Amino acid sequence: MTEQALVSVNFTAQPLVESLLKDANMLRLKVSRLENGVTLVDAGIEAEGGLEAGRRIAEICMGGMGTVTLNHSAITPDWPLRVNVHATDPVLSCLGSQYAGWSLSHGKGKEAFYALGSGPARALCSKETLFEELKYRDQADATVLIMEVDKPPPLALLDKIANDCAIGPSGLTVVLTPTSSLAGGLQVVARVLEVAMHKTHELHFPLEHIMDGSGTAPVPPPAPDFITAMGRTNDAILFGGQVHLFVKGSDEAAEKLAKDLPSSTSRDYGKPFAQVFKEYEYDFFKIDPMLFSPASVIVTAVESGRSFRAGKLDEELLAKSFGG
Repeated sequence: MTEQALVSVNFTAQPLVESLLKDANMLRLKVSRLENGVTLVDAGIEAEGGLEAGRRIAEICMGGMGTVTLNHSAITPDWPLRVNVHATDPVLSCLGSQYAGWSLSHGKGKEAFYALGSGPARALCSKETLFEELKYRDQADATVLIMEVDKPPPLALLDKIANDCAIGPSGLTVVLTPTSSLAGGLQVVARVLEVAMHKTHELHFPLEHIMDGSGTAPVPPPAPDFITAMGRTNDAILFGGQVHLFVKGSDEAAEKLAKDLPSSTSRDYGKPFAQVFKEYEYDFFKIDPMLFSPASVIVTAVESGRSFRAGKLDEELLAKSFGG
């Protein structure tokens, strides 16, 4: 770690990884030891997985620095099951670990493999420019990476990941969570706080002023096809997500952050995400990046004790996305 780093997201996540592997049968996961020594965890491709597996994987994604729970709430009465997230250190946990910022690829044409990696392994590789801003780099002998994919990655890519993390392949665990699975869907929605943190960063709010944070969003029903499943997990946050941030600094800065943060500030707000994606010809880069944020926010300025609210939940759009 750098001198600025107070904790290791890999060290704090490792006990959670070990527990996931130990309880794999109970969680309906499939664990394989590949010929290069990498441990592969299937959480929804051939394995059934489930909500508890997704909950635990979400906590691993957060580098062991967050809690993820499930409860029933009347906030969204038609979709009462909600995932609740709290991070001990929102900046490090969400941006330094949970954010799916590592772009991975191997091969070309029909045989090409693409994925976005999230989890503590990102802080070992730390090739993303985000880590320069965070002034953070971790060191560890073992790590874990989460991929939202529906097929296993090639061995050559896994070898490269281990090499980029400066560890042996036997120290690498990779968890596969297809978005269409129960575990995959839940771990995506558990990024409700991370999505808010990412937009906060995009809005150029000082990350060092963020003291604490929590979030909640409804758990969507799964869908067999990727586009529908991806749309529902995004919409759970865009139309049903709530986030509360505690920040240092002036009331004016806190109020502005609250005003700018909700998804409804985006030009692309107002339709289910799958429809927006289709209208942009399935090109993510055409979508307004300001869309990716929770529906409703509270920002509390801790020095004055004042709280500022903006945005609202949209049950009509949730119903359009989630179906009957």
